Amino acid sequence: MKVEFWHERWETNQLGFHQTEPNPQLREYWPKLGLPSGSRVFVPLCGKSLDMIWLREAGHPVVGVEISPIATRDFFAQANVVPRAISSSDAGDDLVLCSGGGYDLYCGDFFALGTDPLADVRAVYDRASLIALPREMRIRYAYHLDKVLPTSVSILLLTVEYDSSRMKGPPHSVLASEVEGLFGESFEIECLWSSGPEEPGPRFRERGLDSWTEKAWRLTRGGAH
Repeated sequence: MKVEFWHERWETNQLGFHQTEPNPQLREYWPKLGLPSGSRVFVPLCGKSLDMIWLREAGHPVVGVEISPIATRDFFAQANVVPRAISSSDAGDDLVLCSGGGYDLYCGDFFALGTDPLADVRAVYDRASLIALPREMRIRYAYHLDKVLPTSVSILLLTVEYDSSRMKGPPHSVLASEVEGLFGESFEIECLWSSGPEEPGPRFRERGLDSWTEKAWRLTRGGAH
């Protein structure tokens, strides 16, 4: 999966991953992280997710990274915020910071993001980042996330599990064993919720999938709550 894939998805408006309202598992399980209001939150591969607006309204400054300038533009438009755009050499090469309204969105490659923009982040929200990536990129993603995050941080991670022979991702099936393999050395891992096998939405049934399981995970390290 190359950068061009995601640029094309945004340019052709193939945005099946975009939700038109805040994610119900975010609303239900975010309080389990126990963050004080005002804690800064990182949303990787953020797109134009309305979940960022929910997080901001919950009192959290939001920092995101997104490859598509279309997504960044559209997010600020729907948030009714006029951002200022500045080059950001402290963040990493080839990243542009668009900032306003309590949102700092870095437009560019996630893997170019350095530690400075995330130095005071207390938590991460990953709804559609890990599961957007094929296996080999998930390994690289988890490694980079581990490297750039502070030593004390919590992650709310949402995944799906299904028979991969029935549907080609994204979203990709990520089993519990893979979550443990990717993050277990650095984080304490707890499954907060599992839907159990259930029928997916019509878009996924049309792609050949008749059952999947959604899960919500809490990952913590460094004494974070």
